[in-house]
Amino acid sequence: MVTRRRTLLSGAAAGFLGAGSAHAQDVRVLDSAPKANAVIGRRSSGFYVRFNRPVDHEDSRLSIKQDGRIIEVLHPRLESAPDVLFARAPTLQPGRYSLHWIVGGEPRFDGEIPFTVGNE
Repeated sequence: MVTRRRTLLSGAAAGFLGAGSAHAQDVRVLDSAPKANAVIGRRSSGFYVRFNRPVDHEDSRLSIKQDGRIIEVLHPRLESAPDVLFARAPTLQPGRYSLHWIVGGEPRFDGEIPFTVGNE
């Protein structure tokens, strides 16, 4: 199985894009909550990642990482829009985290969206 790691870059007008050369099969992040490098409150209602194409909800994953370790596995809702992975957000302690996503299929694509949980 081939895994292609994508680093997320934020662009003022373009939104989020996967780094590296793009071709028709590449998955690109168009929007997310939280946004890359955002500071969010402890009581967040949900996390999502919107892609440039439909994704296989059953074969895709979301998780919360801290210091490179998975601390919470999220369960994407199967009823989400075809191009969105959405999951309810856990209550997180203040600190730095990343929302890690894996889009299933062949080839698989994955990436991380860094964010911080503030004290409020």
